[in-house]
Amino acid sequence: MQHLTLFTLAITLIATICLAKSPYQSVLQHSRIRGRQHGPNVCAMQKIQGTDKKYFTNCKQWYHRKICGKPTVISYECCPGYEKLSGEKGCPAALPLVNIYNTLGVVGAATTKMYSERAQLREEIEGPGSFTFFAPSNQAWAALPTEILDALVSNVNIELLNALHYHMVNHRLTSEDLKHGSAFPSMYQDFNVHIHHYPNGIVTVNCARLVKTDQHATNGIVHVVDRVITAVTNNVHTFIDTDDDLETLRTAVAAAGLTQMLESDGHYTVFAPTNEAFEKIPPEMLKRILGDPVALRDLLNYHILKNMQCAESITSGTPLETLQGTVLEVGCDGSDMTLNGKAIIQKKDQLGTNGVVHYINELLIPDSAKTLLELAQGSVITTATKLFVDAGLGSHLSGSEALTILTPQNEAFKEGVTMTGELKKLLKNHILKEQLSSGVLYHRQELETLGGIKLRVLVYRNSLCIENSCIAAHDKTGRFGSMFTVDKVLTPPMGTIMDVLKSDDRFSLLVGAIQTAGLTELMNQAGPHTVFAPTNDAFSALPKADLNKLMGNPQELASVLKYHMAKEILVSGGVGSHTRLKPLQGDKLELNMRNQTVYINKVPVVEADLMATNGVVHAVGAIIKKKFGDLHKSGSSRLICTNNSTQV
Repeated sequence: MQHLTLFTLAITLIATICLAKSPYQSVLQHSRIRGRQHGPNVCAMQKIQGTDKKYFTNCKQWYHRKICGKPTVISYECCPGYEKLSGEKGCPAALPLVNIYNTLGVVGAATTKMYSERAQLREEIEGPGSFTFFAPSNQAWAALPTEILDALVSNVNIELLNALHYHMVNHRLTSEDLKHGSAFPSMYQDFNVHIHHYPNGIVTVNCARLVKTDQHATNGIVHVVDRVITAVTNNVHTFIDTDDDLETLRTAVAAAGLTQMLESDGHYTVFAPTNEAFEKIPPEMLKRILGDPVALRDLLNYHILKNMQCAESITSGTPLETLQGTVLEVGCDGSDMTLNGKAIIQKKDQLGTNGVVHYINELLIPDSAKTLLELAQGSVITTATKLFVDAGLGSHLSGSEALTILTPQNEAFKEGVTMTGELKKLLKNHILKEQLSSGVLYHRQELETLGGIKLRVLVYRNSLCIENSCIAAHDKTGRFGSMFTVDKVLTPPMGTIMDVLKSDDRFSLLVGAIQTAGLTELMNQAGPHTVFAPTNDAFSALPKADLNKLMGNPQELASVLKYHMAKEILVSGGVGSHTRLKPLQGDKLELNMRNQTVYINKVPVVEADLMATNGVVHAVGAIIKKKFGDLHKSGSSRLICTNNSTQV
């Protein structure tokens, strides 16, 4: 019965929230539900510790107990429009309806009430009509710069009255009427006030947050806001065009042909880099971008969001799409607005008729405006970047050639690696002769390198590899080239499998065994092949009599060797937790990866990924034992598996 009651309550709560008509109403409903145990019409509020900022709480904030990365405390207050009664639980009484002037005094806007009287606005907001008053809170007036406040109160009949009229609309607007992107003519020369209603339930007017909404009065409605707002008359381009701190940006906007867009109707957010931000960029890089209209447009569009984002609307990190097509992580850290986790915003909420401008002191450079060399400059590939430059390949990576660079992660290189002729040649084969994305690669595709060789693409269930190197991170697509971060230094294929085995002294006994078994031609064929190649030590581990007997029986020897071979190519990066491979003779080989070592039927690979033109060789330190079921499939021969060896 208790479970049924809890289930019914959960359904009721979900239904209550789903019936809410707007994001603000959803958050308000959630706060009412959280406050229900404290009595009727009680709302749970979250206050950021050390500040006066309070928010109705949503699910995420409730459980994380953080807003803008700062801890919050929960308080329980009367929901909008209700008040406490002495001796009764919660807030059972609706606030008495009085005119707007008197309402200001009971909703935390007493300073606005005082200034309304001084500006001779009292008679108007006490009298007949139907008004909406976006009333600055007491704290909002206290935060107003002294020079601005002095200018207002020194001319109350004009300046102060005009400022207050700009906070008023000549008809009633509830929170339900405050739709995202809407604008309403104010009572000051019909200049619009601009409304934005965000998915997290925050509502702003001219980027001021509504902290108390829907305070009904006999002649209208009061919404308390957290700042004094000013009239908006210019578009966002005007901010850029008239501020000397944005002179370089102004020149760039004109060169990229974005002036008309920033003057058009819309709801843009522009993160405007200051002159200081441009000066932090290396001069050669900046000159290149400013002289390249495509790169310049991408760079500027990366600073522009497709929608309007006021600072007060941000309560946690949120990925937002830019006009350039990628995303910026817009977040906050206390009172600081952040971009991609960095507090680089100097000035917030410069509101225009078609959007908002935030000034930033660092330039944001998207990958699409970078050369290959600039793409390669990152924390996990610094070693590769330096080696490419030391190898004399910098001109290829900083020019306008359409290329793709394979950059191994730092840990792929041995410590103290030094430049040699062989390494220069190897690095040249890490650069492909065309610009690619990993999304267009397919199995067995061949890619030509600057070094003149062909590399194979290998597609596995959970990995995408080029030869032995598997892609370890998302592509980076630059202005002219692309970068694939890979997990290993590439091993280009050099000769057939037989060539690989003959060139390595560890496999001299295996080479002889292959020749005795008549498999030489097979190992030179086009393939593809995967060979698990027993080393000399593996053969030597067999009892001498058994080894001699095996080597004296070409048919049985071929059977054993074919169990170490497969008619496909499998590099170590393609091995998962339970990978199966069908050998040329026998049922199956079972592979898995443990502690970065590949095991085949529990035999460890001592060196993986010796790449050949017709396949791959993996060195193993023991003869791979056949499964029991395979013993009866090898004709007249029988393999007897002991703990230490395989006997014939």
